[in-house]
Amino acid sequence: MAPPALHRLWDRAPFTVDLVDGKGDDLVIAFSSIGHDPSRPPSPEFLATATGRGTRAWPRRALFVSDAGRGWASDPGFGPALLSSVAALRDRAPIARIATIGLSMGAFSALAAMQILPVDVALAFGPQFSVLPGLGPDDSRWQAWTTRLAHNANPPFPVAPLPGAGQGWACLFHGLADDHAQAMAFPLAAHTDHLLFPDQSHASLVPHLKAKAGLSGLMEAALTGDRRRLLRLAIAAGGQRRRA
Repeated sequence: MAPPALHRLWDRAPFTVDLVDGKGDDLVIAFSSIGHDPSRPPSPEFLATATGRGTRAWPRRALFVSDAGRGWASDPGFGPALLSSVAALRDRAPIARIATIGLSMGAFSALAAMQILPVDVALAFGPQFSVLPGLGPDDSRWQAWTTRLAHNANPPFPVAPLPGAGQGWACLFHGLADDHAQAMAFPLAAHTDHLLFPDQSHASLVPHLKAKAGLSGLMEAALTGDRRRLLRLAIAAGGQRRRA
């Protein structure tokens, strides 16, 4: 199957937003992680999952958000990039449901987007609780990018925001091999399910879920609000529901 065509909707540094057009009234917004090459903007991620490849939803409309500044949703352009891009799509066709998805920094951004857009569900894989000194676990893995964020005296999202009443449903997934401290920093909260994978790491979790549960299955369950199915798929793949 040929790669989907990407059409640029927003290009104002540090953000780009690309569209894969499709059918139906669902929209998935995928946020990129920091990527592997610091000299280049992060590439689009979750292309197959977001567009519904291999499911009856294919081709589903999807937006792909990249942050060349690696700012964990702290740049003031984050909100305008999302609002403008989604408004442009609404002018073309109605949007009934919005899902966000991301890994690492992308997962943090997927949660932050719930505070800006009417997001129904977020799938957040390995989100950091916070990358600011003193607010989250002492974690140096992203220090090359996060050191400069400490100079922002009033960041919009000092910690990863979880949805409140009327703000949708968040699903957090953490591999405990190296993300235990990040995972446990998140509070248990209403409107949020937290799945823990003892045998997976920050890097291995998404490939593991892709192989075992099928990320497409998780997304389809999320978009239809089928919480029981989503939890069943995650638990079958080795996840454990976090409880009090």
